Amino acid sequence: MTRRVLDYIIISLKGIAMGAADVVPGVSGGTIAFISGIYEELIESIDKVNIGFFKVWKSDGFKKAWQSINGSFLLALFTGIAISILSLAKLIKWLLHNEPILLWSFFFGLVLASILFIGKQINKWSLKVIIAIAITSILSYYITLAEPFASPDSPYYLLFCGFIAIIAMILPGVSGAFILLILGAYQTAIDTINNLRDGLVQSNMELFKEAFLNFILLAIGAVIGLKVFSKALNWMFKHQKNLTLAILTGFMIGSLNKIWPWKEVLKTRINSKGEEVTLLDKSILPSNFNGDNQLVLALVLIFIGFATILVLERLGKNKNVA
Repeated sequence: MTRRVLDYIIISLKGIAMGAADVVPGVSGGTIAFISGIYEELIESIDKVNIGFFKVWKSDGFKKAWQSINGSFLLALFTGIAISILSLAKLIKWLLHNEPILLWSFFFGLVLASILFIGKQINKWSLKVIIAIAITSILSYYITLAEPFASPDSPYYLLFCGFIAIIAMILPGVSGAFILLILGAYQTAIDTINNLRDGLVQSNMELFKEAFLNFILLAIGAVIGLKVFSKALNWMFKHQKNLTLAILTGFMIGSLNKIWPWKEVLKTRINSKGEEVTLLDKSILPSNFNGDNQLVLALVLIFIGFATILVLERLGKNKNVA
């Protein structure tokens, strides 16, 4: 496929949208790839990245090897993703600390609309599909009630989190940021990105070294997860599409409890920096919230989040028609 510079700019813009989705625990980067029409190419290109790349490089040169993995496409896409993640992480951290209800309201709207979008892809309903949705909804709900089973400061746990969260890059409907949230490592991942950037900008090597180590651990886990999951999940999506979509839909339905905007803190912990952070909480009604529940503005942001997915879906449809 011959592409112009403009084509790669557009791919990078799609990467920026995917990166934004991967930062927030709502809609997944895979969903954005699916909607924007690059999902199949992304999966196939990831599949081609293996040891064969070096064999082709040795026998036919770097140019042929680069073309064999669709390298220009992957470079443009992942450049956009990196730009988006680095630029949004600081904003997300600020909002998590200062406007949690409004931030989670927007996420809640994103997930609600994503449930409808993924569910609509099921083209044949059966008892098996309904049971899959029911079971995964219940399982996902109980996962959101669970206390994180390890400290996100543990290096082995960060490896595991990177390994699991990369699933968001493979299948539409699963948010990697949301998986990190359930595993209790979302704040750590956001802090890692911010500290990595701040360490470089401020020439603070201690801050940079600590953040870089966490980043490498997450990245190694992600690379391993990408190769382990890609073939199996891609096969499931192609050969058991309805069942796979049902599982994704159920998982997202149950996950709504985790991103419900109004919470009561049940347990806290002290992180590696000596700060008190939430370890376990529960969803409550807005009327039972201790403080300003910001109900009207929260409802507006839920609507905006919901509408965002509908607009992206409409743009995707228009592209396919064209």
